[in-house]
Amino acid sequence: MNKYRILQFLFFLLFCTGAGLLLHHLVIVPERNQKNIETLKEEFSEDASGDPSPEGEDPLPSGEEGGIGSVDLLALQSRYPDIKAWITIPGTGIDYPVLQSQEEEPEFYLTHDYRKEYDANGSLFFQADCDLKESENLVIYGHNMNSGAMFGRLDSYTDAAYCREHLTIWILTPEGEAAYEIVSVTKADPSMLPFTQVDFPGHDGILSYVDQAKRLGLFETGVSQPYYEQTLTLETSSYEWKEARTVVVAVKKAAE
Repeated sequence: MNKYRILQFLFFLLFCTGAGLLLHHLVIVPERNQKNIETLKEEFSEDASGDPSPEGEDPLPSGEEGGIGSVDLLALQSRYPDIKAWITIPGTGIDYPVLQSQEEEPEFYLTHDYRKEYDANGSLFFQADCDLKESENLVIYGHNMNSGAMFGRLDSYTDAAYCREHLTIWILTPEGEAAYEIVSVTKADPSMLPFTQVDFPGHDGILSYVDQAKRLGLFETGVSQPYYEQTLTLETSSYEWKEARTVVVAVKKAAE
């Protein structure tokens, strides 16, 4: 075999290895991750546990258009205590448990799944200092995966029409289910918008945060409320500049 054929063989081998790794990370790992999440929902559905939703309470909407599902969060937490909530945005494919690690290792779930096993997709997770009951701003992080897993589809929100079709984010916690409506979608870093703050100074601190997020917004979402009880901020990596992030800010919808 001459040197030319050896080089051809080596380049072919390199190509096959690269293609295999790409297939593994973009297809196999995300599919396995999604199957694990679907299995988790099935295993801990309220129907499976035999504990129906309280009378008059709607089940948790699914991340797929038109689908309705439910999660027995208390049963889920008894097995996996770090799962603090479940997030669903109907029609977007975002339908995941939200975890929270200890402050000593705040980014643990950036590279681990709900079973605490290594996973390149990581998990969606609350910032370590978030208190679901007390914090004015609930901050959720997730990888911007090329496969669309986790917050890989969050960039779709930079399109105004898409955003207005998927304005409502549902969060299920042990206290119940709450709806949040999106008031701003922006590209920002912490020097431009304090989206990592879980509480704001002053009586009107949360109002100032929402107003600032709206001013930085790529467009008007059409959502406005006279009073803000709590905000929800979704954040994932972006690549316009070194610290750039795609940031989606939503406000808790007032009970009717």
